[in-house]
Amino acid sequence: MDTGQKLYRKAKTLIPGGTMLLSKRPEMFLPEHWPSYFSKAKGTRVWDLDGRELIDMCIMGIGTNTLGYGNDEVDAAVLDTVKKGNMSTLSCPEEVYLAEKLVELNPWADMVRFARSGGEANSIAIRIARAASGRDKVAICGYHGWHDWYLSANHNDNDELSGHLLPGLNPTGVPKNLKDTVYPFRYNNFEELIKIVQENEIGVIKMEVVRNFGPEDNFLQKVRDLATAKGIVLIFDECTSGFRETFGGIYKKYGVEPDIAMYGKTIGNGYALTAVVGRRAIMEAAQTTFISSTFWTERIGPTAALATLKVMEEIKSWEIITAKGKSMQDGWEKLAKSYGLDISISGIPALSTYSFIGDNALKYKTLIAQDMLKKGFLASTNFYASTEHSDADFEAYFNALGEVFSQIAKCEEGSLAVDDLLQGPVCHSGFKRLN
Repeated sequence: MDTGQKLYRKAKTLIPGGTMLLSKRPEMFLPEHWPSYFSKAKGTRVWDLDGRELIDMCIMGIGTNTLGYGNDEVDAAVLDTVKKGNMSTLSCPEEVYLAEKLVELNPWADMVRFARSGGEANSIAIRIARAASGRDKVAICGYHGWHDWYLSANHNDNDELSGHLLPGLNPTGVPKNLKDTVYPFRYNNFEELIKIVQENEIGVIKMEVVRNFGPEDNFLQKVRDLATAKGIVLIFDECTSGFRETFGGIYKKYGVEPDIAMYGKTIGNGYALTAVVGRRAIMEAAQTTFISSTFWTERIGPTAALATLKVMEEIKSWEIITAKGKSMQDGWEKLAKSYGLDISISGIPALSTYSFIGDNALKYKTLIAQDMLKKGFLASTNFYASTEHSDADFEAYFNALGEVFSQIAKCEEGSLAVDDLLQGPVCHSGFKRLN
């Protein structure tokens, strides 16, 4: 057992769930063998606690580091801020400069509020939108965080988030009187949304602009028109999709503007900053309620975001990561075809994922993490692109992955048994309690 796994065993006795983020749990990748912790990270490289250097062809800090780990310009700006002071009795001017930049990038918008995490930004947006509309009930499409307002959908009669997104999100601890305040609808199912709006006093529609696929039959414009006609506040959650395919929200691809948009993950290249951007008439409602937190005023977040946006704009990062994501998707498809394997590829190119079709899908996913780790890679069945992923990274990755696919092909043929190849438990598919 390596140092990371030993520490993770201790962590599970001290931290409920072992870590703060479901997506970083080792059980999601390679139970009992995932390195778990890093000592340093730079470019596309991550070093574990035993000093082993690994190429990250996986999720790059859960999609936060589109400019690679430790971007020199962003880190230099942050270090300068640390030297000058991160916090004081007075506010930092960077928050004003950043708000100005975000309004410039979203010409339909006028005002901005900042937070440090996606869940916070989602809750801020919901509070403002409810205050502005004067109505409590919300229609949602997508993943919007861990807070009570969102998980309350699982108090509804049909445990609605299980079918919508992720099984196992138990609403224990969420007040039961929030039942029937949030109603999920499926992406591209406009009739389902119309029914929800007709049967409930909906004040807010909150949605991700794209899911694993894009809009069909003018879906986004229909949602926009419905919201306008009914006086409903329309929120686009771009915490994940923002700055992946455009310089700003992915909504720009489709020409449909929201009343509020949220940005996170990519905006600070690994430093904590999220933004809620909106129309003045909506955002002013923030002053009729209470939304306030000490560490939303620290200086590192907006400093990092300003530097990140500058670099993004200079190199057109969204074009680079989209091209690299397409290369990855093409490579997966070609490799699977060469070994006669049946896979399904989904996601926008910069946030690509694939899955094996068949009963052994999770076992094959575990085998990939296991064997690719031995070959010097952090890898699973997804890839979040960064500008730092090089041609050499791709070449080495596909050479290694080809060897694993060869083993999987033999398992499919029956000449090998995947259970005999695995050296530990099978990875988890969703949220599970860890004892």
